[in-house]
Amino acid sequence: MLNIILFGPPYAGKGTQSQNIIEKYGLIHLSTGDLLRAEMKEGTELGKSAQKLINDGLLVPDEVVIGMINNKIKSNKSAKGFIFDGFPRTVPQAGALDHLCVENGITIDAVIGLTVEKDELTKRAVLRGQTSNRADDKDPVVISKRIVVYQEETAPVADYYRKKGIYKEVDGMNSIEQVFKDISKILDLVKQ
Repeated sequence: MLNIILFGPPYAGKGTQSQNIIEKYGLIHLSTGDLLRAEMKEGTELGKSAQKLINDGLLVPDEVVIGMINNKIKSNKSAKGFIFDGFPRTVPQAGALDHLCVENGITIDAVIGLTVEKDELTKRAVLRGQTSNRADDKDPVVISKRIVVYQEETAPVADYYRKKGIYKEVDGMNSIEQVFKDISKILDLVKQ
């Protein structure tokens, strides 16, 4: 089993690289964004409250996100592994993921951090806003706030995993193909 976290700021290319990893390694994609969008689309209470927070550029409460992740792990016991995309976003979530892993008998094998310069993140956000038809990707205030929230609340998670010796950085400024080659090198070593 191969379990990894794909880490990086909003618009760093995590979704694109997740798809490449899923195709090559057969992992199950655990994207908190996708899980939340599904709840919002279904109009559940969770979805409605999450929608307001997301529209304001804020994070959804830990217990909600952790519960969704745990349900997904438990319902996929025979998986080849998982790719966590957009989770953990805070150090407390990283600790909660450690507990989920123990509870479910799995380990995190690698954390791959995509590094992208702030100006490039903004450019990518604007581009995604033009193609995604998601209102939250078109509002410069929300985009800017997301990047600030990432720097303040999520970036410290990298240190959490550096201390565990499983954090690896990949230059997200390279082409999509080169980024994937760099990620694959790391994953192929981890799998051995």
